[in-house]
Amino acid sequence: MGVRTERGRITLTVAQAGIMAALVAVATFAVQVPIPATKGYLNFGDIMIFASALIFGPIVGGFAGGVGSALSDVAGGYASTYAPFTLIIKGAEGIIAGLIAKRGSNKRNVLAVAVAGAEMVSGYFLAEFFGLSLGWAAATEVPFNILQIVAGGAIGIPISIVILKRLPETWIRQSQAEEVGTA
Repeated sequence: MGVRTERGRITLTVAQAGIMAALVAVATFAVQVPIPATKGYLNFGDIMIFASALIFGPIVGGFAGGVGSALSDVAGGYASTYAPFTLIIKGAEGIIAGLIAKRGSNKRNVLAVAVAGAEMVSGYFLAEFFGLSLGWAAATEVPFNILQIVAGGAIGIPISIVILKRLPETWIRQSQAEEVGTA
């Protein structure tokens, strides 16, 4: 079963983005370890952000990362402090990972996680330092954010490899498949 029309591709992308945003929200909300100095929390939503971006590309990865993580912030009581920053920072994380990864290369996947992870860690540090006026207390969250990235890559990359082998080509990374002429 292929997605042959532009409308079909758009519909598929919207469905993928919605499902992956829900999975990011659940993964982020399921484990929340509070970080008292910043009133933030350690979570493992990055696993699903990276899986989303590496499987479906930057559009789905960006939407799932931003919206899914921000929804978790709202549900967890962080709506007024972290949700606006999260929408942008985690959305950019998914976009960056999806743009860098391309298909198939483990080296590119690791690079994608590293660069997107650096954006996430620095984004939250700057948001907390300047946006939330936490000053140097923002540095206390950096090791926890690095842990999220390491876990996200260590689990998200293998998940994406397994899923990419099992999904029909027409369901994955439509824009990138079209770039290389496989769609």
